[in-house]
Amino acid sequence: MNDRLDRAYRACQALAQSHYENFPVASRLMPSHLRRHVAAVYAFARTADDFADEPGRDTDERLQLIEDWRSRLHHRSGIRDPDQIFLALHHTIEQFDLPIELFDDLLDAFAQDVTVHRYLTWLDVLDYCRRSANPVGRLVLRLSGYRDGRLDEVSDAVCTALQLTNFWQDLAIDWPRGRLYVPDEIWRGHRADPAALDSRRMTAGWVAALRDCGARTRSLFADGRPVCDGVTGRLRYELRATWLGGLRILDRLERSGYDVFSHRPTLGPGDALVIACGTLLWRETPRSPARS
Repeated sequence: MNDRLDRAYRACQALAQSHYENFPVASRLMPSHLRRHVAAVYAFARTADDFADEPGRDTDERLQLIEDWRSRLHHRSGIRDPDQIFLALHHTIEQFDLPIELFDDLLDAFAQDVTVHRYLTWLDVLDYCRRSANPVGRLVLRLSGYRDGRLDEVSDAVCTALQLTNFWQDLAIDWPRGRLYVPDEIWRGHRADPAALDSRRMTAGWVAALRDCGARTRSLFADGRPVCDGVTGRLRYELRATWLGGLRILDRLERSGYDVFSHRPTLGPGDALVIACGTLLWRETPRSPARS
């Protein structure tokens, strides 16, 4: 690998390691030969996601930034002097024959974040997660050599669960920005009043709405658990740690009554040991009996 490309990958890894996320970002559990490639995918997505929240820019400007990013993705041969992210990303895409459609899905989700701030139904939220979160899991699987429809399905469930957990975790951050991912059909069904969020109050209605969302999220974690057993090597431990970490955040949200205005649950150094033990003591998901 030439020096310029090596520097590009190092820049992507530095960006990845500077952010905390619930999904694996080239951690030490990830096979060493894949870390730089996962970091390239992450750097692409992280930067585009930041465009959606670009301070001081209006809607049209932010959408244009995302479309320019899409153009760079699709027209690699036409970029005379690509920046470090695309230099690394295009190399990764070519090395692993990654589907461009998965990157397009990510950009579609980031563009949607610019214009859509509320969701009517649970299915609407899931559709957003299908494009904002699920492509990352599928890309990691393909980087690891897996092209299996069943693994894709269970990976999607975990990625959606992680994204949803982050939504409930960040409700107090998103609401002042005008965003709410709890769909209307759920908060209205529990007679929650959005005005309570303006005063940073977690009323009984909002607790009920978030418990409803939390229960649905927990079911998705359960549905996706088999992906942790469907891969081998170090990736297996990476995915187990990711699954355990996401579920640990959801547990804390539930124990706190979803009062994210008082405290936003996060994972700290003390959780690392618990999660590490959980990955080692993990019991594989029982396989369903074959149908006759």
